[in-house]
Amino acid sequence: MLSLGQLTLKLALGRMPTFSWSARFWCDMLTNWWFLASGILFGGASVLWMYILKHYPLNMAYPMASISYVIAIVFAVIFLHESVAWNRWLGVALIMAGCIFVAK
Repeated sequence: MLSLGQLTLKLALGRMPTFSWSARFWCDMLTNWWFLASGILFGGASVLWMYILKHYPLNMAYPMASISYVIAIVFAVIFLHESVAWNRWLGVALIMAGCIFVAK
């Protein structure tokens, strides 16, 4: 949910006008469906995170949250057609290895 929230926020910001304190800007922002979707996803992720913290130790749950970084990079490649340098893929591999160590 967190990675989808980041993706929808990126899509929302791409459709937003330049920031200003005008009524038009705020109206455009509040009627942007991608922005609404990102808020719903971030809210849902927060509720899910509360459930996880209640039922799992923090020393296991928090490192596992880094999987969202990996998913976000994959989403960026698939949906936003971004290129990712080899050193970032190395970082993704290290994050995944860390998650495997934490899960065992």
